[in-house]
Amino acid sequence: MKLLNNLLIALALALPVSLAQAADVKIGFVSIAKILNSAPQAEAASKRLEKEFAPRQKGLVEAQKSLRKLEERLSKDGAVMGDSQRRSLEGDIRNQARELKRTSDEFREDFNMRRNEELGKFQKQVLDVVNSVAKEEGFDLVINDGATLYASPQVDVTEKVLRRLTAK
Repeated sequence: MKLLNNLLIALALALPVSLAQAADVKIGFVSIAKILNSAPQAEAASKRLEKEFAPRQKGLVEAQKSLRKLEERLSKDGAVMGDSQRRSLEGDIRNQARELKRTSDEFREDFNMRRNEELGKFQKQVLDVVNSVAKEEGFDLVINDGATLYASPQVDVTEKVLRRLTAK
């Protein structure tokens, strides 16, 4: 019982000290979502990806149109076609559908891999700028919007980070 009393007294004495120390902590907040939407580097990466994958995207659209035409031909003329002709057309449709699915899956996988590469480069840039702003402005802690339930505009350093990213 005496040990419990001593522990409570020590805790009560330490509480004001820890609260006083907490008052000296400078905390900042950065909205990553806003940076992703506003930074010129994010827009440039998006344009690079679009330019890089546009020809493949166009090829996929053409393949889809071609497959649709074959399906329309089968539905329109299938009843009057000969048995072997209809089977041949159905086989062509199945083969093109398989090829289209394979090509689409490869496209999506390649696009996601490149997008992740670009995003990784950009995230490193953002982290470097956030770290430099935090050090220069004397922040003890900078958090992002991933786990933040509330951030006062007084601690929001997003605009400072954006200005530096735009200046680069």
